[in-house]
Order: sequence, then C-alpha cells, then structure tokens
Amino acid sequence: MDYRSRPFRSLLYVPGSNLRALQKAKELSADAFIFDLEDAVSPDKKSAARTSVAEIVAAGGFGPRTQMVRINSLESTFAKDDLAAICAAAPAAILLPKVHRARDIQKLDDFLDGHSKCSDTVIWAMMESPLCVLNAQEIASSSARLKGFVLGTNDLAKDLHAHETADRAPMITSLGICLVAARAYGLVCVDGVYNKFRDDDGLKIMCRQGRDFGFDGKTVIHPSQIDIVNGYFAPKPDEIELAKRRIVAFDQAMKTGQGIAVLDGNIVENLHVESARQLLVRADAIAQMES
Repeated sequence: MDYRSRPFRSLLYVPGSNLRALQKAKELSADAFIFDLEDAVSPDKKSAARTSVAEIVAAGGFGPRTQMVRINSLESTFAKDDLAAICAAAPAAILLPKVHRARDIQKLDDFLDGHSKCSDTVIWAMMESPLCVLNAQEIASSSARLKGFVLGTNDLAKDLHAHETADRAPMITSLGICLVAARAYGLVCVDGVYNKFRDDDGLKIMCRQGRDFGFDGKTVIHPSQIDIVNGYFAPKPDEIELAKRRIVAFDQAMKTGQGIAVLDGNIVENLHVESARQLLVRADAIAQMES
C-alpha cells in the first residue's frame, strides 16, 4: 500500500515518561501514536522515558497502527542518546522537531542510513516555526525517507505572535504553505492539536476546518478526542456512494466515446474519478484497520 493511502486521521501524543499511558495506547483507536521524548518529558525524566519508549516500540503489538517517536531536537543535548536508544528498537518512524531547513532532515537521514536496524525507518517533520514555513518546499523535497508533516501550531502561533481565533485566520497562510508543499511532494500532512480537550464542540469546528483545508488528519492530546477526529477525517457513507457512482458514470461515458460524464446535473471528468478512487482506497484502508 502506498504510504499516503494509510489512515492518518488521528495521531495521539503519548508522553514517554508516562508508562501507564504507553501501555494503554494499544487499547486506543488512534491511527498512529507519537511517543514523545521532547516537550512532554522534563529533563530529569528523559533517560527513563527513552528506555520505556524503546521497550514499547521493540515489543510491538500495535497491528497496522503507526508508531512514531518524537525525539528531541538535533541541536539539543538529548538527541544523541534518544537516537541510540530508539534506533536499537527499529522504529517505524521518527518525528523530528525544530526542523528549520532541509539540512535538518538530511542530517537525520544520514544517521539512519548508518544504522542497520533503521533501514525501513521513515522521517516525519514538525512544521512549527516561521523559518520552516518559509523553507517548506525545500524541506518537503529533502529526503526519500521523509513521509509526512505534522503542524506544530502552538509553537508556530507563539513565534508568529498570533492570536487564537475560532477561524484560525492568523494561521491560514502558514497552514496553507505547509499543506501545498506536502501535496507537491506526495507527503502526508496532519493538522495541529486542539488544546481544549474537554471542548468537543470546538474540536469539531477545528476538525471540519482542517478536513476542508485538505489535511489528512489531526494530532490529538487526549484519548477522548480520538473518536471525534476519526469521524471527521474518514469518508462519509454518502461520499463513498457518490465516489462509486462517479466511477460507474465515467466508465459508461468512456465506453460510448465521451470524454466526460454527467451525474446528478454535474460534470464528471477524469480528475473526479481519480479523487473518487483515492477516497475508496482510503475508506478500505480505514475499514481494514478498524476490523
């Protein structure tokens, strides 16, 4: 399966220092888990956290759900030990924070190339600073290992001096640039967190907006957010039905020598059929994961 066809509706941050949360993650329905060694772990707990995360990753048992580890910044004093511990466990993915330029990704890529257990490890990038937004295209094209962007909207808002608004108008330019770069180079692109984890109505508004922008999913900070996010970023039954009908209508039009079809008063072109097929692949992947 193409990497972008995998479900990445919900990515749950799990603090690496919280052993109970790490163990409980296997019972949750998130599409992916970000085992966090960075912001969620205080300096005095970094060593124990990386040991716990390495053990969880090595043990596996998450089925088709993606496990990724957010290490500390390569500029930090913790990154070397993070990589030594985590790479020994053969992680599926490493999420790199504080990415500013292509060379940040390339530096991690070179390290993974030199580690025998990381031949299949992919890289995801945190997009969380004005400089990384300005360099989004060069970052997106920096490595064949790079598979996805995660928007770090809290850090980005802080650096932009942006106010928090319901429509996220102050953030739209940055979100759009990162999304365009990701799409141009075939990367998964996941929206940032919604901090008010007890505000379901607010979360739904953010999910609807992120879905309409074109994001593949959303990062979450609490298990209670998972089901809402999964629901918004999954194809709806009526969308699946429409996709199937578009494919049938277009195939019939092609058989009669027409280049386009008309369905319910709307033109159906090849581009609509491509989108329909992608939607059905995504729906099938979600169904397989949930089964």
